Amino acid sequence: MAQEGKGLYDHQYGRYFEQKESGKGYEFQHQTAGNVPPPTVTFAQRLRWWTWGRWRRLEAIRAERDQRLKDIVDMPKPKAPPAKW
Repeated sequence: MAQEGKGLYDHQYGRYFEQKESGKGYEFQHQTAGNVPPPTVTFAQRLRWWTWGRWRRLEAIRAERDQRLKDIVDMPKPKAPPAKW
């Protein structure tokens, strides 16, 4: 329950502001404590509008996307407790 004189979610906002500087990155199924930029794909060469290897870049981006999706899909599922009849 909320403490007297405080809003319903004030304790959660307080915890957020205490921890917001310690955010290191996004971990699936766990909220971040602050503003954390999304993960990016990096390349050896700078991107230019006339780049010949655009297809290689797109291939690398798709491979990274597919790997992250596979990691999410392959996560172990928690076992359900036995049903009580």
